[in-house]
Amino acid sequence: MIVRIGEEVREALALGLPVVALESTIVAHGLPRPDNLRVAREIEQTVRENGAIPATIGMIEGGLTIGLDDGEITRLATTDGVAKLSVRDLGIAAARGVDGATTVASTSAVAAAAGIRVFATGGLGGVHREAFDESADLATLARTRLIVVCAGVKSILDIGATLERLETLGVGVVGYGTDRFPGFFISDGGFDLDWRLDSPEEVALAFKAQAAQGISASALIVANPLPADQQLDPELHDRVLAEGMSIVERERVTGKRVTPVLLGHFHSATQGASLAVNVRIILRNAALAARIAAAL
Repeated sequence: MIVRIGEEVREALALGLPVVALESTIVAHGLPRPDNLRVAREIEQTVRENGAIPATIGMIEGGLTIGLDDGEITRLATTDGVAKLSVRDLGIAAARGVDGATTVASTSAVAAAAGIRVFATGGLGGVHREAFDESADLATLARTRLIVVCAGVKSILDIGATLERLETLGVGVVGYGTDRFPGFFISDGGFDLDWRLDSPEEVALAFKAQAAQGISASALIVANPLPADQQLDPELHDRVLAEGMSIVERERVTGKRVTPVLLGHFHSATQGASLAVNVRIILRNAALAARIAAAL
């Protein structure tokens, strides 16, 4: 079978119950073992506690699955060599029969195709600093109608350029309870937002209005910052980021290697504090996404 929808998710969609899509890259590549499996289960439980059904998306032996069961999540969390799958990789990976974890871009595309309207993630990809290298997340969200709850874009990226690209691509961005765009590890990424919404019901209403107009088929990004007392210390963040960028330049790191190198440096230089922030982010976003899905 090329695409499979788990029984619980299939029944929820048939009954019109709230469902939240979750990526599997955070399970296979984003968090260290054994924390990754524990956190994956916590994310799903958080979605349930806030009134929705979790649908973690991934690939098992070439079968694209919407709503991985615990055994399948465990497999992606504990197996070496799990492929990282963006949209362009899905067909090739299916033909090769591999195990794969879906990124923001591929999770969004698969979820929307299945009729899931809300997706929770940590932070979006975007435009890299000092070089034109743009994540597939942006173009995919420009043609994918769903709500994406995130903590902005990763602060290692060029936040201003990413916001400009989202505007060019026609992707709506709102701050949840904030007028400022968050920078993942930090609550304030340094840029104002044009729109602010303050409740799941307001987000649901905006999404429904966009769909009813029939003009835009793009995503609605809901930027949900951490409270200031839960963010990574901004001074520590700026210092570690500068160190990381120096490492990237000195070692001539390019392309897909830049992000993991920088995130790895954050983890080691902050003695795990950035990892704890990362976990807080995804759990908060999962909770908000579930409440938005229920409001829809």
